[in-house]
Amino acid sequence: MDITFRERNELVGIVLVSHSFELAHGLAALASQVAGAEVRIEPAGGGPDGSLGTTDDTVVAAIARADVGQGVVVLADLGSSVLTVRHLLENGNSNGHIRLVDAPFVEGAIAAAVMSSAGQELDDVARAAEEARDARKL
Repeated sequence: MDITFRERNELVGIVLVSHSFELAHGLAALASQVAGAEVRIEPAGGGPDGSLGTTDDTVVAAIARADVGQGVVVLADLGSSVLTVRHLLENGNSNGHIRLVDAPFVEGAIAAAVMSSAGQELDDVARAAEEARDARKL
């Protein structure tokens, strides 16, 4: 594997969509510490009044903030957050380089962050997130 270091604006961005504001922001902080400030990791979580939920506007804004390089990998925590992202991407809010990945939320976010920080391509970052489901803890 050839690792090429890229400028910040060439790295893959990451969006973390959760029903919980705290979960999305906490995981973004953790992944950012692992990846470094060069990787744009954006949280999108919680309803407009602080309740649990996801909103189209929050997700669209997070994708726009993360989309400064060669694409965006999006991870979602549970059912309706996945549906929210799928709905947005199917309705023309994707410019062809935004990927919703089927990955474990925490492990996938960390794997994606590490691969992005190493300057890997969008496909490789997405694959690393998806393959994190096989990571054993014990």
